Amino acid sequence: MKPFEFCVFIGRFQPFHNGHYELFKEALNKANTVLIVIGSYNKASDIENPWSAAQREEMIRAALTDEEEKHVKFIYVRDSWYVNNKWLTDVQQQVYEATDGCDDEKICIVGAENYFPQWKFFFQKNIEHMPHATTIRGLYFTHDAAFKRHVHANVATYLENFKNTDSFKSLKASFDYLRDYKTAWEGAPFPVTFVTVDCVVIKSGHVLVVRRKGNPGKGQIALPGGFLNQNEHIQDGALRELKEETGIKVDKDILEASIADSRVFDYPKRSLRGRTITHAFLINLGNGPLPIVKGSDDADKAWWMSLSEFATREAEFFEDHFHIISHFVSKF
Repeated sequence: MKPFEFCVFIGRFQPFHNGHYELFKEALNKANTVLIVIGSYNKASDIENPWSAAQREEMIRAALTDEEEKHVKFIYVRDSWYVNNKWLTDVQQQVYEATDGCDDEKICIVGAENYFPQWKFFFQKNIEHMPHATTIRGLYFTHDAAFKRHVHANVATYLENFKNTDSFKSLKASFDYLRDYKTAWEGAPFPVTFVTVDCVVIKSGHVLVVRRKGNPGKGQIALPGGFLNQNEHIQDGALRELKEETGIKVDKDILEASIADSRVFDYPKRSLRGRTITHAFLINLGNGPLPIVKGSDDADKAWWMSLSEFATREAEFFEDHFHIISHFVSKF
């Protein structure tokens, strides 16, 4: 008889590799059912999170035996970088529902860190020799077949088939761009920190968004914004980028007077370009007709998106821009 009813196993599994599988088997030795919690759910695809939660579940199932698969339940959890305790609450709530309210004494968790003191924690072991998923993705996106040594044969087949999709071609272009981008800064005497600015413009139940013209995030929905110039104040930079990318037909004085709030968004891994801190400004233009906008500069399209539509398109937003908008909209 196993000591626990359920074992929680949290990861991004980008992709599911041999180290994950070893830890899964350790979890299954401890409990009748393993709850695999797949993180970064409903996030726009990028080179750190190339595969959707459904695709990752498919990969994991492909790696398990028929008997192992009988003892697995899957849970999807969104990232939450700027709302304290939301991610913890989401995991706890979904585990509670998946276990039908099982007592905490019957639940354990395996992994490298423990954020849930109510469950018995087992530190991962015996997988130090396994490469990190970042290394595996690096091999994969450079067409190095060595990645296959680190994943189950069925996962390797899945990943090879994925190379035939348009999604892979887009991700490969982004991978190459970011590799060259980081190489260009390797000679800096200190780690580089970038400063960017963004505008969240709200009017009549709509938010102003753009579609990115180039990598990273080509084709994804984003806020109008960009890098701060060396010779300008942060607020001036935000309004400049807003005008450049959307051509919004509103005088700068009115935009400036309509700034209702601002916040620094500084999650360390918010951008794949490197350490990038953004200063975002909420501009509330009230009610009335929507001003004319047209994408230009780094945006090939600009438009007003209703807030109801915004709520349904989370997986299409660049970096943390969905979270930034959500932060400000929650105050209305």
